[in-house]
Amino acid sequence: MTARLPDSVLNTTQALAHVSQAWDGDIVQRLSDYIAIPAKSPMFDADWAAHGYLETVVRNTASWIESQKVPGLTLEVVRLPGRTPVLLFEVDATRSSEAGASTQTVLMYGHLDKQPEFSGWRKDLGPWTPKYEDGKLYGRGGADDGYAAYAAIAAIQALKDQKVAHPRIIGLIETCEESGSYDLLPYVDALRTRLGDVGLVVCLDSGAGNYDQLWLTNSLRGMASGVLRVDVLTEGVHSGDASGVVPSSFRVLRQVLDRLEDSATGRLLPGIFHCEVPPERLAQARATANILGDEVYKRFPWAHYDCGGATQSVLPTTTDPLQALLNRTWMPTLSVTGAEGFPAMKDAGNVLRPYTAFKLSLRLPPLVEAATAVQALKTLLEDNAPYQAKVTFESSGGATGWNAPDTAPWFEQALQDASQAHFGAGCGYIGQGGTIPLMNMLSQGFPKAQMMVCGVLGPKSNAHGPNEFLHVPYAKKLTAAVAQVIARFP
Repeated sequence: MTARLPDSVLNTTQALAHVSQAWDGDIVQRLSDYIAIPAKSPMFDADWAAHGYLETVVRNTASWIESQKVPGLTLEVVRLPGRTPVLLFEVDATRSSEAGASTQTVLMYGHLDKQPEFSGWRKDLGPWTPKYEDGKLYGRGGADDGYAAYAAIAAIQALKDQKVAHPRIIGLIETCEESGSYDLLPYVDALRTRLGDVGLVVCLDSGAGNYDQLWLTNSLRGMASGVLRVDVLTEGVHSGDASGVVPSSFRVLRQVLDRLEDSATGRLLPGIFHCEVPPERLAQARATANILGDEVYKRFPWAHYDCGGATQSVLPTTTDPLQALLNRTWMPTLSVTGAEGFPAMKDAGNVLRPYTAFKLSLRLPPLVEAATAVQALKTLLEDNAPYQAKVTFESSGGATGWNAPDTAPWFEQALQDASQAHFGAGCGYIGQGGTIPLMNMLSQGFPKAQMMVCGVLGPKSNAHGPNEFLHVPYAKKLTAAVAQVIARFP
């Protein structure tokens, strides 16, 4: 590889000023408009096509990108029959391979679909009512992940502003991520030749350990999800008449879950859901624990209550920062995210309910294969039901997690330089407990590509929950850092 081209040097101060102007001048307002549209992912809006919200946010984003007049950019909304749309943009390379530069492609990724509303929003906030306050843009989807397409274009424009030579760049913005990206693989297959030879992926759909430095995600958990249902009766009956004879569907469900989880500790019992933590990830987790300390667990909105005149709060599963990091990134965990078969409290009479159903979300360690886990989960839950109750587990699918490839020297240096330039601190490495199905797909398709998985979801940003916000000052610096790393692509 030849020496770095002189015109690949980016003035970092000028780049940050350029992207900050873009954010303040237009992007915040565009994202406010985006937040107001309830573009829920197909899993949460079965009539998404008829409602047209996903189509609207794709069309609005495409219109804004076209209005930026990025030199060399072409854009297309790609639609496969019966699937959610994908926004694809391409920017021609501006450097010559004759000078020794790579002909590989930089792929930039984000998504425009959203999680549902959830409850508990602050009285003056709401999922579809954007509010900009103290540098934070509140509302559903702004941080997860509506900002990504806008930040990607702003980063490219920062390169264009300084006439910095750059590689071919392609953007892939989907609308099915919050449903597990089940529509994405067909698009990747259909667009494979257009994607080209991807050498760097910039995924703007992840988190940050704090707002004080650039953070690179080095692993993502996978997921197996579905509905566990226990039926014991055809209709509800008087609880005084039947209890003690008819087994409670809730108790049967608890017994079935006991096969999966130690309810005292939360540890998943079957070994098939576990894996060893690679030594490099363990070392990085130790370094991150030293940076973040008890903020690893204090960042969450713990419940506080009065206990004999003293304020008390719920305790975390561990107060050891390293163990807390490993628990949320490399350990399997079970969450019950929904329930059915229960009347509302005000309507709950003395009735033994005929069935109980739980929606389960099982987070899998990065190296556990999802399809195998889903099948093992179904067998474990359904076999040999107590009292011969009807126990069914209907899978909603699964997504295998991801472990980052080895970091190339140029990439490591570019990350550290970008973090120092825009934050005054080195780049941190952190695993994320969430799932981005695309990353595993891309790692398999482009095993030698470097993966810049990053994002704005820092402390208290609360994606998926109430009061989600986008930290705009951090987003500006992240945008400039992305531009700098692309400029350093060999």
